[in-house]
Amino acid sequence: MRTSTFVVFLLFFTVEFTVLPNLQVLAGPAEDVQSAMQLLKSKAAALGAPSIKGDDTAAGKKVPALYFGEAKMNNNFSLVDEVQREKGGTATIFAKNGDDFVRVATNVKKDDGSRAIGTVLDPKGKAIAAIAKGESFYGDVDILGKPYTTGYEPIRDASNNIIGVYYVGYLKT
Repeated sequence: MRTSTFVVFLLFFTVEFTVLPNLQVLAGPAEDVQSAMQLLKSKAAALGAPSIKGDDTAAGKKVPALYFGEAKMNNNFSLVDEVQREKGGTATIFAKNGDDFVRVATNVKKDDGSRAIGTVLDPKGKAIAAIAKGESFYGDVDILGKPYTTGYEPIRDASNNIIGVYYVGYLKT
């Protein structure tokens, strides 16, 4: 009897910690967005201060090379994928390129299943309007034609200039 009770207990915790966190991939309330944003920002801060160091490419486009400490973010998916593994949903690092913000590290997918590297933050969207004023944006937006509950926060360098954007979001069902 003790063995079967232990097996049931073990099975419950296995399901609790392996299956249930993955359910967040499809939908998450505003609290999940806040939590994922804090995780993204804290993991980025652990790498070091944000800065731009020259240029790089993202999907063949010339864009600024965004760094956290010595870790270049352009085409480096480890940070955004860590957040996705821990919190579900999607995460992106955008680099400021003129008036645009270009996805340089993301796990947001295009319709063909590839990462949406090199695509830009909607220049007419609610998020960029807030970022342009130096503010954060939390709310529902369409990303590449799909509805998401999202959070966007400016990335600032040591001089307080906006050099990029942190993004997290959950696909709405």
